[in-house]
Amino acid sequence: MKLNNALEIPVEQHPLEPFLPANGKLLMLGSFPPQQKRWCIHFYYPNYSNDMWRIFGQVFFNDPLHFVDTAQKTYRKDDIVAFLNRIGVGIYDTACAIRRLQDNASDKFLEVVTATDVEALLARMPMCRAIVTTGQKATDTLCAHFGIEQPKMSSYTKFALDEKEFRLYRMPSSSRAYPMSLVKKAAAYQPMFEEIFNLDRSFCE
Repeated sequence: MKLNNALEIPVEQHPLEPFLPANGKLLMLGSFPPQQKRWCIHFYYPNYSNDMWRIFGQVFFNDPLHFVDTAQKTYRKDDIVAFLNRIGVGIYDTACAIRRLQDNASDKFLEVVTATDVEALLARMPMCRAIVTTGQKATDTLCAHFGIEQPKMSSYTKFALDEKEFRLYRMPSSSRAYPMSLVKKAAAYQPMFEEIFNLDRSFCE
């Protein structure tokens, strides 16, 4: 296989179904899952070195290990799914088919073959008025899809869709490759969660 000829690289279809709670207020969109050999759970942000579920733990429970099984080096998937359903967070990615131009998990080397029908996802989350992208590739793909200006990091841009107003938030990548500490990433995410959910502490009981 010649890696310099993209047409010879196989197309990968998204391995997960969209996670879309009916009560969802926020839709999180990454780029595309890493190769499954890197997964520790069969769910989103499955790489043990990815910090997304530590960010959730820090923001909502003041404990970055709340969803982490350190002994097994994995995440507590059932607890994550139950919590996302309870507060109303949906998750998918901005691409449903890609080519990996290099044999790694870097977004930089992903070629989007088929972009996600984001409108179809939002139709299944009628209460949703906020989307967050969690990396540059996802932000680029979504802004191109809607023809909107990219928000500044840790901020949002308003846009209209079907006579409804939405906010597109842009947050730091949860990948360890992104040069920011876990504490600073959680601090960047917290205002967004506060605006959307008012951080009702009953979520955490």
